Amino acid sequence: MLFEMTVPQYIKMLKNLSAILDKGAAYAASKKFDTEVLLQARLAPDQFPFVRQIQIACDTAKLGTSRLTGKEAPSNDDKEKTWDEIKNRVQTTIAYLEKFSAADFKGAEDKKISQPRWEGKWLNGNEYVHEHALPNFYFHITTAYAILRKNGVDVGKKDYLGPLPYKN
Repeated sequence: MLFEMTVPQYIKMLKNLSAILDKGAAYAASKKFDTEVLLQARLAPDQFPFVRQIQIACDTAKLGTSRLTGKEAPSNDDKEKTWDEIKNRVQTTIAYLEKFSAADFKGAEDKKISQPRWEGKWLNGNEYVHEHALPNFYFHITTAYAILRKNGVDVGKKDYLGPLPYKN
């Protein structure tokens, strides 16, 4: 069950984010400014810039999956400085996530999940997904979307949600 709640959603939302990044690049080109200006944009002075929002969204997806499955996640140095580098970060995260299946999540609900900043406290896998991993992931995806929107990029709810599996 945790696989179905996480990996497919991570992949879908990261693909939507990639499409939003394409719109950001097209907007910068049409207005004749460097996309790297957007990388440092933020919603508030005390909030992380756009580039960091993308890094954290990617880390939340890959590290969350790693913690639940016990499989090592690739390491990133968080030194992306260009639009192409941040776009590649999203693509490599998607490629990593595409390697997982439901079988990899066997017993994940009951795993003890912790992080260094939790100072020895932990959540079980189910709590971790519901209370931390998914909310944190969506927070950073939403904030990245909002930063681009605030800066004039023509994105809307359909871009954020992406294609839906409508039925007739």
